[in-house]
Amino acid sequence: MTKRTKITAAVIVAVLAVFLMALPAILHSQGLHPVYTGDTVKLPGKRALIITTSHSVLAPVGETEGTATGVFASEMTHPYYTFLDGGMQVDVASINGGEIPIDPQSFYYMIASPEDDRFLKDDIFRAKVKTSLKIDDVDFTAYDIIFLAGGWGAAYDLGQSEVLGQKISEAYYGDQAVIGGVCHGVLGLIKAQDHAGNLLIKGRRMTGVTDKQLKELRIEVTPLHPEAELRKSGVVFESSTRFRDFLATHVTIDDEKRFVTGQNQNSGLETAHAMMKLIADKKGK
Repeated sequence: MTKRTKITAAVIVAVLAVFLMALPAILHSQGLHPVYTGDTVKLPGKRALIITTSHSVLAPVGETEGTATGVFASEMTHPYYTFLDGGMQVDVASINGGEIPIDPQSFYYMIASPEDDRFLKDDIFRAKVKTSLKIDDVDFTAYDIIFLAGGWGAAYDLGQSEVLGQKISEAYYGDQAVIGGVCHGVLGLIKAQDHAGNLLIKGRRMTGVTDKQLKELRIEVTPLHPEAELRKSGVVFESSTRFRDFLATHVTIDDEKRFVTGQNQNSGLETAHAMMKLIADKKGK
């Protein structure tokens, strides 16, 4: 290798190193995990329940081997710390209970959020994730907020769970809980019914991860797609778009102010704060 070649190689390595170091800031500036700058409220004495998937493999339905997946970390950590820092008691449940699978990609250097880093050092939160409650055993009516976290795993079990659909219905008809979630988490709403047996979300304005984002990420093997399923359920679907929807965000509050939904992994903070504000507004009336 000539001296000139060595210098060229060194320059290329240095440029790549600088780019990799700057990549988190670049993605953040383009829309990934935006900082929440809106109004905040405190809800001491109130309770929140975060629900996640129990599915851990990204593969065709029925196959047990494939890419590791689960809940997307920020879609669980962002609402958790928003509720916790707002004075709420926060419990964590999953479809099957026990240890919650977390998508390892959500901890990648260029993607992980400050809340994800906080989680990795938080023994209490990690213990809740290790021994999550089983939704069958949880009284949803005891909570002021029900938050459905997303991630690819949620496409395999949240929308298929009859128990979750029934529990969401019970929460809705309980003590005026605010219900919602982000990304694939909104699939947990599609089986909930009203007292007449109609879909509870029919006719409501909602959002979730778009078909466009799924196509852009080239992950369409999952059995349920939020935009498609919400539309099938009669939802008035809303969303925002960017040159890549992975960098978009959108939060929708239904007209009754009972459901708050976020488009994707970028929407968790705003969704959680919006849910808390609705609770605070009810208290003030």
